[in-house]
Amino acid sequence: MLRLPKQVSEFLSNRNIGVAGVSRDPTQAANAVYRKLRASGYRVFAINPSTEQVEGDPCYPDIRSIPETVAALVIATHPNTTVQIVRECAELGIRRVWFHRSFGQGSVSEDAVRECERRGISCLIGGCPMMYCEPVDVGHRCMRWILKLQNRVPR
Repeated sequence: MLRLPKQVSEFLSNRNIGVAGVSRDPTQAANAVYRKLRASGYRVFAINPSTEQVEGDPCYPDIRSIPETVAALVIATHPNTTVQIVRECAELGIRRVWFHRSFGQGSVSEDAVRECERRGISCLIGGCPMMYCEPVDVGHRCMRWILKLQNRVPR
């Protein structure tokens, strides 16, 4: 069994998780995260203002539209939208966000990270839940290892 870093464990201890940035295109990274969390037993909510359905499930235009309380949010959007998403999290009492990023910039915005710090939101920067939700596929095990060597995964 994988020993989870504290921040990852705290994030994944939340059973209702939103995923911002899911797409009608099932090959997108946000969709893979969405499917993995759902398959791992989480109650997952898709968020994208441009579609009403993703992966056969309802999709919500924003976090406020979700009919249940969300305790944590994976952000897999373009970095120029992340500050606004963080502000919405703060207004709704969501205290944990995870900025998706593999090897490029991903969804990480320095302004959004500072906004998390300012608002008391715990943020994980880089990687994604797929590196930790068992069973972890070979690709994400390798990614976790490489990002760990680069000191770019949550501890």
